[in-house]
Amino acid sequence: MEMAFFFLVLCLGVKGVWGGAADGEGLFRPSKLEMFVDELPEMPRLRGYKVRNGVPAAGNLTIGMYEKTWKFHRDLPHSRVFAFGTSKETATVPGPTIEALQGVPTHVTWTNHLPSRHILPWDPTLPAPRPPAGGVPTVVHLHGGVHPSHSDGHSLAWFTSSFSSTGPTWSRPTSSYPNSQTPGSLWYHDHAMALTRVNLLAGLFGAYSLLAPHLESPLRLPSSPRFDLPLVVFDRSFLSDGSIYMNSTGNNPKIHPQWQPEYFGDAIIVNGKAWPFLAVRRRRYRFRIINASNARFFRFFFTNGLHFVHVASDSVYLPRPVTSKKFLLAPSEIADVIVDFAQSPTDSAILANDAPYPYPSGDLTDEINGRVMKFVIGRRREADPSRIPKRLFKYPAPAVHRAATTRYISMYEYESTTGEPTHLYLNGMSFLQPATETPREGSSEVWHVINLTDDNHPLHIHLAVFVVLEQRELVDQDGFKNCMMRLNDAIKCRVGDHARGRRYSVPRYERGWKNVFKMRPGCVTRILVRFKPLGPETKFPFNATEEPGYVYHCHAVRWWLPPQT
Repeated sequence: MEMAFFFLVLCLGVKGVWGGAADGEGLFRPSKLEMFVDELPEMPRLRGYKVRNGVPAAGNLTIGMYEKTWKFHRDLPHSRVFAFGTSKETATVPGPTIEALQGVPTHVTWTNHLPSRHILPWDPTLPAPRPPAGGVPTVVHLHGGVHPSHSDGHSLAWFTSSFSSTGPTWSRPTSSYPNSQTPGSLWYHDHAMALTRVNLLAGLFGAYSLLAPHLESPLRLPSSPRFDLPLVVFDRSFLSDGSIYMNSTGNNPKIHPQWQPEYFGDAIIVNGKAWPFLAVRRRRYRFRIINASNARFFRFFFTNGLHFVHVASDSVYLPRPVTSKKFLLAPSEIADVIVDFAQSPTDSAILANDAPYPYPSGDLTDEINGRVMKFVIGRRREADPSRIPKRLFKYPAPAVHRAATTRYISMYEYESTTGEPTHLYLNGMSFLQPATETPREGSSEVWHVINLTDDNHPLHIHLAVFVVLEQRELVDQDGFKNCMMRLNDAIKCRVGDHARGRRYSVPRYERGWKNVFKMRPGCVTRILVRFKPLGPETKFPFNATEEPGYVYHCHAVRWWLPPQT
């Protein structure tokens, strides 16, 4: 049977301020904040399973969304946030890390305890839900998860406090995650229509680790909560009273009074603290690094020359470890790396960032946004039981010759007469139009993703995984783009004649199966998409053809619909 895949032009939300501040009025200067004074928080860990008579069994969690205050820095006043937790008192930004076991289902009842009005405004021209009784619509997506579509966090499956209002595709309060996929790192976040940006900026996201001890323990990678840590990295700006700041004037105010294409914050936050520090021992650590920013890319490196050893990309292990001195991480991507502090020539190491913003052709980083966090390294060497194996996991190789079909996915950006973006489409259509991608379960497809915009867009496909086969620059880009804007047909515009420019090499640490990849501007990226499990099975352990279906979208949270008329 066929599965329905929709374009999700993912929920841009709006740039704005709460509290009535004008643009930049009372903006807190990040240079006033001393770096590396707050210790890196360890987020609460929740077991997504039970143990009965020594045997793991399905777990049931209730996780709420609460309004509370949060301290992002020692010298910054408390900020109003939305936070996930088992109670308001225990809620955190980011939310608790859910630890699940492969093959053991986790059932989560997500509850909404948010106020009647949002702490951040959103642009009234965007098609966000407006519940008649008020309330903040939310819905949770487990990014990288393989689960039924009713539990996928469809953007129209939103709900408000006490489920008093629900969206047209909402069906049940509890999401069921089979955890039957390969072990790896995932994350959960809000996914509500036209509210994703503001809900994430308010704090609604957290890490999810899917563990398989019987498979992973023989690898002897760093383990235990002390040596295996999620690092959730994002950016924020603040007003002098501690509130989260967003510019309240749109780039096209006569069309979108508040909407801006991207959000960039001045302060770099890791696990809820601005520029934190972590005391580490001279041994190996495992860091599951999640980029939870709205639009900021990070190109990570250590100022003292330490290396990263990549063991997984997104939610899937690599076949072999890959070493790098620097790597690029787009919004929503996950890098699973080992760092051996025994190799450090110094007693401290700063994790830094030099990715321009917007990436790749924007402003250069500075001493503020070019610093991420500091590791304070113990002087005494010690025995380290962990290791870096020569091989990790072997998954099926991409079988391009077995692809059922070939598709062309085009990214368009539309502008006003002033040259500013107004809306962006995939294949010239909006999310609310009927699904155009209906792959057959158990099949694979070749997709040619054509980026006709000026920005790098991280493409995320729900349910499926994919391998990047090739990335080629378009020649005569203007001519091809003009043809595509007229015809919206890659074949008629002879994409094959244009996709023969420079070939960009896929980094070795991203050559495995992924669920997000960076679509370089002015290029055609060819991927093989797998609509079946990464194992011998040809079917998912649930009905993947049920409504409301799954989506694919850019995760820079920039794609959206035109103004409503």
